[in-house]
Amino acid sequence: MDTLIDLTNVTKTYDLRPAVDNVSLSIPAGEITAIMGPSGSGKSTLLNLVAGLDRVTSGSITVAGREITGLGEAALARYRRETVGLVFQFFHLLNNLTVRDNVLIAAQLAGMSRKEAATRARRLLGDLGIADQAESFPARLSGGQRQRVAIARALINRPPLLLADEPTGALDTHSGEQVLDLFRDLNRHDTSGGYGGLTIVLVTHDPRLAERYTQRVVSLIDGAVARDRTTPATTSLRRRPVYEAVQ
Repeated sequence: MDTLIDLTNVTKTYDLRPAVDNVSLSIPAGEITAIMGPSGSGKSTLLNLVAGLDRVTSGSITVAGREITGLGEAALARYRRETVGLVFQFFHLLNNLTVRDNVLIAAQLAGMSRKEAATRARRLLGDLGIADQAESFPARLSGGQRQRVAIARALINRPPLLLADEPTGALDTHSGEQVLDLFRDLNRHDTSGGYGGLTIVLVTHDPRLAERYTQRVVSLIDGAVARDRTTPATTSLRRRPVYEAVQ
């Protein structure tokens, strides 16, 4: 199976203290991987490094065959638009824009035509079960609905990789499980928009959700990999490469 993410001896230090400490890790295309660990273990820092939101102190990161650690700011912005979808705990939606416009803004920044962006947004909102909220503003939505809007925004440019930092942290148990059910479906299947079969890396503090919804759990302690194991969900989740699906 093709490797989508490859970290080699990655270290990130702040004030001479390592937040990520000599991490080497490969993640195949089509895998759902959970990153776990106590507060301050380096989980979010690791995700930000893969997203190109932060820079390594040493080591290298290759994503989809492209080494990103030496890229300039403009190239990193292009990398994020084309390769990475980002979902955060607190949604980061623009409250003065409708649901549809929150999704469309990511496509507009990528230079997509208005017609194609509108078609993709309509399909995404339909597939995510929030088409009836397209003209609503985020403040009128539930937490679960707002997270679905954030997922639609992350997927509209059809990235091969979805990075999610505590995506259920601001949700009740039922809404959180719905979001992770959605992640699992996106990993398993192609959809009408062509963005299925995603490789997903998510940071979570909940071991129960990690066991149920991911194929692999990487545990960090003090910035280093303490454990890397497959989960019982591995047998029921189909791994698959995604390069063709996201074109």
